Amino acid sequence: MDVVIGAGLAGLSAAVHLAAAGREVTVIEARKEPGGCCGTAELGPHRFDTGPSVLTMPGVLAEIFGAAGEDLEAWLPLRRLDPAYRLLFADGSRLDVTPEAEAMVRQVRELCGPAEAERYRRFRALLGRMFEAEWPAFIDADMTRLRAMARPLALARLAAMGGFRRLDRLVAAHLTDDRLIRAHTFQALYAGLSPRRALGIYAVISHMDTVGGVYFPRAGGMHAIPLALAALAEKLGTTFRYGTRATRVRTDSDGVTAVLLDSGERLAARTVVVACDLVNAHAGLLPEAAADWRLRRPRFSPSCVVLHIGLERPLTGQAHHTLHFGKQWASIFTALEAGRPQPDPSILVTHPTPDTLTVLEPAPNLLGHGWDGLADRTLTRLTDLGYGDLSTRPRLTWDPRRWAAEGHSAGTPFALDHRFTQTAWLRPSGVARRIPGLHFAGMHTAPGVGVPPVLISGRLAALRILEAAR
Repeated sequence: MDVVIGAGLAGLSAAVHLAAAGREVTVIEARKEPGGCCGTAELGPHRFDTGPSVLTMPGVLAEIFGAAGEDLEAWLPLRRLDPAYRLLFADGSRLDVTPEAEAMVRQVRELCGPAEAERYRRFRALLGRMFEAEWPAFIDADMTRLRAMARPLALARLAAMGGFRRLDRLVAAHLTDDRLIRAHTFQALYAGLSPRRALGIYAVISHMDTVGGVYFPRAGGMHAIPLALAALAEKLGTTFRYGTRATRVRTDSDGVTAVLLDSGERLAARTVVVACDLVNAHAGLLPEAAADWRLRRPRFSPSCVVLHIGLERPLTGQAHHTLHFGKQWASIFTALEAGRPQPDPSILVTHPTPDTLTVLEPAPNLLGHGWDGLADRTLTRLTDLGYGDLSTRPRLTWDPRRWAAEGHSAGTPFALDHRFTQTAWLRPSGVARRIPGLHFAGMHTAPGVGVPPVLISGRLAALRILEAAR
């Protein structure tokens, strides 16, 4: 039997692929429902998504359903957001990010002038070429063997396009307007780094957002994604054990033998996919032989403070995602790198339903300090930005301490950062070399953080198991 520990997106992806291949699969999940990081919470009549709000590359989801002979649209209808983001700058200017190329070029021309619009057109094409070189070779690829990095043609193409320069320098070499540069470098925070430390290869994140588009389930919010995947896995015969915690993976000289549960039950297994927080898993769930040298000195991403606010009425003219940039730029990253709050915060405001508003401010993780009180500061900033006084509205707050209580090491939902020494093969491995049958999936492994990479990591774990069985 195959056992998957964790019913988050990575574990569900692995379970569907294994079950679609005819394997007997059991998923162990400590919570009462699927979702993991892609969770949900209720406060009175208000329901909030407590995890990611941005879904890109829906083809990755479609591939999972396709592996089971099912159609994504029949299970999980999506709509493309237009704009994907509304970017509001401190000088009062605005840019609506839309995936339509000519519409974006027109907006850039109006905002920045014709010369910058042509530079943007060329830069947009560059992002597409970088994505084409990077996706099959390093994102949608198994990085558990060092030879996976030996892709000279792809590496040469990326180097020629500036992929190994720092992200801020790469973008500034093609665009001159500071607002456009910010629009194509803020995504570095998704990788846990500032634009001046992230490699240019992470420009593909802005390609996924600004060119590929951002999507959202037509019903049920982002939490509809794990619910649909779990329902598909159940249809394929997968057994789910909710409200049950795995306490130990047992092994012998031949590899994995069983998973011990908090109920005292011993669940026999020949393969296990650990799809939960990997740093915490090494603190007790996994045997010592599973230790990975890449986790000896883990470097964590910054965290965030998130306010989920219940509204009396919808906000007129509000985009689904609105990013409010502060006046400062370089100093906010300097502060986060030093474990301090942003001095002039940029915040992401999400208005997914008429009665809810979610506000995210990047913040230090538990290894830093100064994030106490950020929630009140964020409310004040919302008032200053014209949202009115929301201090009396019902709200839930997620801060680094809450993220840690939810099982995220260092109190960050963004796992390890994506510095070069934690990228691709150098990221914690998806397989335990000394324990046959033990695999890993999730954002601590390659390809990394984000909905598409996490889903891919689950598929890669399942494919390794299926290949070993042939």
